Amino acid sequence: MNRFWIILAVVIVGLGALFVISKPKDSANNSFKGDARQLQSDDHVRNGTGKKVTLIEYGDLQCPSCGAFYPILKQLETPYNDQVSFVFRHFPLISIHPNAFAAARAAEAAGNQGKFFEMHDKLYETQSVWGEVATNQQTLFEGYAQELGLDMTKFKTDYASTAVSDRINRDVSSAKQFNVSGTPTFILNGVKIDNPGSEADFAKVLDDAITKAGGTPPSASSQTQ
Repeated sequence: MNRFWIILAVVIVGLGALFVISKPKDSANNSFKGDARQLQSDDHVRNGTGKKVTLIEYGDLQCPSCGAFYPILKQLETPYNDQVSFVFRHFPLISIHPNAFAAARAAEAAGNQGKFFEMHDKLYETQSVWGEVATNQQTLFEGYAQELGLDMTKFKTDYASTAVSDRINRDVSSAKQFNVSGTPTFILNGVKIDNPGSEADFAKVLDDAITKAGGTPPSASSQTQ
């Protein structure tokens, strides 16, 4: 009987450790205290800061809908390079996407070596591989890190670190200010918007925001040339 209770205790401790690794949580180290409408010093930003329009995506790297929006956003980056900052914040829905937090870890670990979006893009482009197949996701992520030329010792250390976990959970905590419940959720100049249905719809939303901010949308610029 004593042996049974010892084994049970070991199992419970092991499950508890897994829960801590995979579940977003609030603590003094990862709760968000600032204004989530504003760009943060450690935000992941494409096209740089100081633009007339800021588009924040709260995304889940395993989410199929986020994966569907990924190529749309990629197509919009270049024409809106001068006017829109594209920001990605983590919101892994681990209850339905069990590999999402691990993927966020991989992106953050790559980001510590200056290649967040390179890993972000790779993860979306290979989502059907690591997101659906019951395999060793960490091995796949390490393979992607090698392809990106990362220092593998640092990548593995950062991937497993509390600092990376806290960084992801700060994004999750910041999402509470917008009542985010699903992904992708887009915040345009500090206001949550309905998800556009297509690239053309998204371009129209960005054009309207640029015009409202006193700028000239790319479509209008091309018509005057």
